[in-house]
Amino acid sequence: MFDELSDKISGVFAKLRGRGVLNESDIKEGLREVRRVLLEADVNFQLTREFLERVEQKAVGITQLKSVQPAQQLVKIVHDELTAMLGERREPLKLSSVPPTVVMMVGLQGSGKTTTAGKLARKLKAEGRPTRLVAADVYRPAAIDQLETLGAALDVPVYADRTTKDVVKIAKAGIDEAKRARDRVVILDTAGRLQIDEEMMQELVRLKEAVRPDEILFVADGMTGQDAVRIAEGFNNALGVTGVILTKMDGDARGGAALSIYGVLKKPIKYIGVGEKPDALEEFHPDRLAGRILQMGDVVSLVEKAQEAFDATEAKKLEKKVRKEGLDLEDFLTAMKQMQKLGPMENILKMLPGVNSKMLKNANMDPKRLKHVEAIVLSMTKEERKTPNLINGSRRARIAKGCGRPTSEVNRLLEQFRDMQKMMKKAASGGRMGMPFGR
Repeated sequence: MFDELSDKISGVFAKLRGRGVLNESDIKEGLREVRRVLLEADVNFQLTREFLERVEQKAVGITQLKSVQPAQQLVKIVHDELTAMLGERREPLKLSSVPPTVVMMVGLQGSGKTTTAGKLARKLKAEGRPTRLVAADVYRPAAIDQLETLGAALDVPVYADRTTKDVVKIAKAGIDEAKRARDRVVILDTAGRLQIDEEMMQELVRLKEAVRPDEILFVADGMTGQDAVRIAEGFNNALGVTGVILTKMDGDARGGAALSIYGVLKKPIKYIGVGEKPDALEEFHPDRLAGRILQMGDVVSLVEKAQEAFDATEAKKLEKKVRKEGLDLEDFLTAMKQMQKLGPMENILKMLPGVNSKMLKNANMDPKRLKHVEAIVLSMTKEERKTPNLINGSRRARIAKGCGRPTSEVNRLLEQFRDMQKMMKKAASGGRMGMPFGR
């Protein structure tokens, strides 16, 4: 996400830091570079101009600072202004005091609206809010089937009525069903079109007036840049959207839509879609995304992700066992499976300060490597996993054959494992292990 934008902006600040002492012309030159980078990223021209004017205004006088490096201070100013540009603070979903909360999803066809409705339902259900999906798209072929398939996969109920094309009637009946079932949230998956048209908008206006939704969320394809912003304006003018969900952000290297949409609409981005999996929907935090763009990391999100993914009881049990008996390959496999729940390692490392896409490329982050390691360990007998010292030459050859990997990979894994054992012993003798898989 935003790799191209992030690398270019960080490159500008790296040059400034390299100069040590900065004068006013250095800062102006740096900001001209930032302007070019933002415009190349398809950020709205007017917003870019206003953003840089604010940064320049605040940057006046930082060349005189002695306690903090001027370049670092400039990064802080840019971070604060990027945060403001993205919406200042996290805006959660507005939940009605009298359930069910009604959320109306709107947007063009192909923006990922139906899939996003399913992801949001899954997220709300996991937060302890039983949610019902309502199939209010009666035009797109197989739209109802898609939503029902999603609901079944996520164990989320779906209300659908194939006997009528009256969207208002369907939505009202779906909400009544949710009230009877004591659902906390109802998500209306409305019809999209290939482009904005009067007929589509009138239907959505009628639906809004009939059900009075608590939230009207515009779903936009983040990769379409300024087009997404222009389309969002059309929906907002007709409906008064209350928030935005940007999809396909994992494929957006530039970030034009995310950096422009709040400034143009003044409506918060509530969630971002970061992949195809059902759990690939993240709450949007402007300050954290600004930190990621400037390669300052996002450790808070990383910790939250770990808390969601890890089984605390399992982790505690494992830590206790390793403290008492030491680490074996069985424990190593358990820890690795816990780590895999966090998602691709590349995405995890990007949340650490100072890590950029170039470093990850050079590190050769091949997602298959974890699978290879797992295959090697699973090809060992239970006894070999418990006592790795038993693994001699002939056993290594058998393990390699069993998992279809070269013997050199088996040797490398055992070497790395021995190094990890030593590190754990050292940490344990210091009184605290700092287990990577504990909470």
